[in-house]
Amino acid sequence: MAVNKQTIFSGVAPSGTIHIGNYLGAIKNWVRLQDEYRSIFCIVDLHAITTPQDPEKLRKKIMEVAMIYLASGIDPEKSIIFIQSHVPAHTELGWILNTFTPLGELERMTQYKDKRQETSDKRHGVMAGLLNYPTLMAADILLYQTNKIPVGEDQLQHIELTRSLAERFNNRFGPTFTIPEALVDPVRSQSPKATADAPLAHRTSNGVEKSGARIMGLDDPIKKMSKSARNPENYIALLDSPDEIHKKIKIAVTDSGKEIIFDPKNKPAISNLLQIFGLFTDTATQELEKKYVGKNYAEFKKDLAEAVINGLKPIQEKYRELEKKPDAVIKILREGAESAQTISSKTIKAVKEKIGLIS
Repeated sequence: MAVNKQTIFSGVAPSGTIHIGNYLGAIKNWVRLQDEYRSIFCIVDLHAITTPQDPEKLRKKIMEVAMIYLASGIDPEKSIIFIQSHVPAHTELGWILNTFTPLGELERMTQYKDKRQETSDKRHGVMAGLLNYPTLMAADILLYQTNKIPVGEDQLQHIELTRSLAERFNNRFGPTFTIPEALVDPVRSQSPKATADAPLAHRTSNGVEKSGARIMGLDDPIKKMSKSARNPENYIALLDSPDEIHKKIKIAVTDSGKEIIFDPKNKPAISNLLQIFGLFTDTATQELEKKYVGKNYAEFKKDLAEAVINGLKPIQEKYRELEKKPDAVIKILREGAESAQTISSKTIKAVKEKIGLIS
């Protein structure tokens, strides 16, 4: 892995259900990015426990996420893949950053306010870990002198806090952290309007590089497809069977009218399905529009289901192979943790020295 490349860092929490939105909006792009960047991909298990988890289910879910990474094409020869809790520097730096973070900044975080309403621990209310989630996320990123973070728009506020903390620390103690930039929703929109009328990516003044598409819920095309959705018809899981995929797409919400056109403003549901179709088949949406002129939603959905099934088939086959070799997966994760420890130890040592701790 070339050390002169810029660094990207990203991760998935081992909770909820990994779905095609996670794949098309993140993991698939990571596979491409690992050839361009020094790539560090983490299973952020410490983030998962900010809400109550069953220990046995959590252990299984950690392995599931690791195997999905590998089955999707994340290559341990090109990328560092590891479990967050295997590298103690994450929690060390997370605590230190807490001491530089005003309480009000954390209380204003949109995700905290949303999840606070959903907490299932009725006896104790909201746990401090949920409030401090963003400082741990900042530590994850800053430990590796990360240049770019592939994230969804729902994480932008967290990235802005990360940048603010890095700048605050650098201003007080001298250059220590790289100021990272968010690479938002790197899935490329196939929309003819997007390619004709505007560039697919642009940089804003706050270090955000933006690009086109998000995968929306099958049951509600106005909201992003969610790992934590209570309705399983919101998403297509990466490990769903062909029958499940056919069923979910068959009952997916559509718009009024019969035209199969990409028009996110007026036809968000069919536009979302067209985008999924295009991304699984590497076909521009304008080509799909031409193909389905005069055809009905049922025909379109049948073909879309087959495209998703065929797209997921090699991932599912590789996943089943990895399930039979858990020791090999653990070995990859432990070797990844050793590499991550080597990198992160330099950062945490510098941080401790600068704030006056004896390391």
